[in-house]
Amino acid sequence: MRTPNPFKNAAALAAAAALGLAACSTPGGDEDVPGVTDDTVTIGTHQPLTGPAAAGYSAISAATTAYFEYVNANGGIHGRDIEYLVKDDAYDPAATQTAVRELVTEEDVFAVVNGLGTPTHSSVLDYLDQQGVPDLFVSSGSLTWNQPNVYDNTFAFNADYVTEGAALAQYAVEQDPEAVICVLGQDDDYGEGIIEGVETVVGSNEIAEVQNYSVSAEDLTAQIGAMMAAGCQVNVLGTINGFTAMAVGTAAQMEWFPKWYVSSSGADYPTLAGYLGEDLAPVLLQGMVSVNYLPSSAGGEWDALFRQINDEYNDGAPYTGNTIFGMSVGYLFAEALAAAGEDPTRESLVAAVESGDLVGNGIVPLSFSGDDHAAYRAVGVTTVNEGVQDYIGTTYEVSAGQVTSVEPSPVPLENEGIPGS
Repeated sequence: MRTPNPFKNAAALAAAAALGLAACSTPGGDEDVPGVTDDTVTIGTHQPLTGPAAAGYSAISAATTAYFEYVNANGGIHGRDIEYLVKDDAYDPAATQTAVRELVTEEDVFAVVNGLGTPTHSSVLDYLDQQGVPDLFVSSGSLTWNQPNVYDNTFAFNADYVTEGAALAQYAVEQDPEAVICVLGQDDDYGEGIIEGVETVVGSNEIAEVQNYSVSAEDLTAQIGAMMAAGCQVNVLGTINGFTAMAVGTAAQMEWFPKWYVSSSGADYPTLAGYLGEDLAPVLLQGMVSVNYLPSSAGGEWDALFRQINDEYNDGAPYTGNTIFGMSVGYLFAEALAAAGEDPTRESLVAAVESGDLVGNGIVPLSFSGDDHAAYRAVGVTTVNEGVQDYIGTTYEVSAGQVTSVEPSPVPLENEGIPGS
């Protein structure tokens, strides 16, 4: 279902006028292409640089920017630098609408890349569709982004939440078929998707307790108390990082220590350690299970490259899973831009993503096609052991309600991480 378009009529006319005035001529082409000049391609995003989701997530766009600076320093893509405009929306849909309108009507961006958040990006989905702006690699696992017959320019980046919930539940029941499984989720598509995924494996009647929270909540005492009273042994969390830490910390204060199975969006160990403290985190997060699909293993070739880029182009910022996420998004966009041709258009950019030729840098293949705008349909299981979070070798594909164990197939690093070079 389409969400109401808050910018219809006046703003749509303003956007069209701005595009007509500000568009630049593409070399070798007969049409004006917004955001593309002889030397640059300008794209934009909305991110929570402040507000309840800023911790951890604010590092994503900084990492993406650092990756683009690395590409630009090495010749760019088809000779063009990538300029990435980042607007703060504080994880507030009203602010997202303002930020995205500015990107389209004032900054004349070629595409919006990796807009973050389910409630936030949902508020601009129709607007971007109406304006014909490629809406690439949304930073959210909502199924909303995979509707190619409705939103033909919108593509996901994260593995969807249903996939993650199902994989977490599958691993839980394989470890202990008799475990009492419960769910704590955000009160939007994020939490709903995790619940749906868990139900895929255990059935709706087999979840012992379901609790949710709002991002405006200041504590989780009631929710954790209800789960404790229900005798939950495995708590599957569809939570952002701050609320994952709050859940684990609140349970510890109650002297309750269940097993935590957490969506990738809220399970970045360094970020959680920042909340819980470096002394407590290794104890409280020992054995925490999560899922991922990006090259997060320390010592791998992608890890080595991203650490180098982080040191040289990101002021040596803390290196976390969000750093890897941000640079991986940057790599995928650069790959799509390279495939869009020497004289890229919005149409050729979308066609490049739908071609099925993009490989990304994940531990499993990308799923993009004309009929499928999901990025990853498989995820690998990670655990925390003595403060180290890494894959354990178990990988699940989720399709048509079935969870299947598959072999990971990591994408090798080529051309020093610069597509088309």
